[in-house]
Amino acid sequence: MPELPEVETTVRGLAPVLEGRVLSRVLVRRADLRRAFPPDLGQRLTGARVTGLSRRAKYGLIATTRGDTMIFHLGMSGRWRLDPAQLLPHDHLVIETDAGRSVALNDPRRFGSVDLVPTEAVAEWPPFAALGPEPLGPDFTAEHLRKAFAGRTAPVKPLLLDQRIVAGLGNIYVCEALNLARIAPTRPAGKITGPQLKRLAEAVRAVLLAAIEAGGSSLRDYARPDGELGYFSKQFRVYGREGEACPCGGTVRRRVDGGRSTFFCPTCQR
Repeated sequence: MPELPEVETTVRGLAPVLEGRVLSRVLVRRADLRRAFPPDLGQRLTGARVTGLSRRAKYGLIATTRGDTMIFHLGMSGRWRLDPAQLLPHDHLVIETDAGRSVALNDPRRFGSVDLVPTEAVAEWPPFAALGPEPLGPDFTAEHLRKAFAGRTAPVKPLLLDQRIVAGLGNIYVCEALNLARIAPTRPAGKITGPQLKRLAEAVRAVLLAAIEAGGSSLRDYARPDGELGYFSKQFRVYGREGEACPCGGTVRRRVDGGRSTFFCPTCQR
């Protein structure tokens, strides 16, 4: 599933095509993805000008002059294609602009979603209302983690995946950040020290920024809007590297918790 860096890369790839442009045509080619498209999506967006693109957690946002913001989630296999020469069977939403350019939302497994929300109500939209701070924003700090983890005996990894504590983190980047911070994924969150929390907050930020710089991670279906693959997987410290060497010289191990694979190094992560 595309995580925060992949969605950030997608938004940045769409911006040169959509930002400031009038949407001349919005074509919905099927009734639904994971849930139904808004029934009036085409009517409300056609003729609107895009005022900005942004990201919240693992969602992309496209704001318009009509007072509406289109919010998309890429699900398991979604990606946007820029200026497709021809439409593919799984291009379910096509947006054309007054500049003669177009983007198509392609989602073979149809686990993604598209919603249309009044711009003034975006922060209160139910999937956003309970989200924690953005890990690349100023509110994500060691002090925030200290308060969120205080008294918690649960392992740190599932708490970092809890979107109420921090928005947008997924399995890949939590594994990578915990390794960079030298913290075991099974460590009780409430027992992590202040210096370790500072290392962890810095590691989360560093891993995400490096992944965005590399265009995300292409493991299955993900590709950037320009069709290029994300190359951060070539920089993985531990994820998907069971039995291989950790940067510290130890051997990467894998365990399964709640159906998710956790990759870690028992030598340096304590």
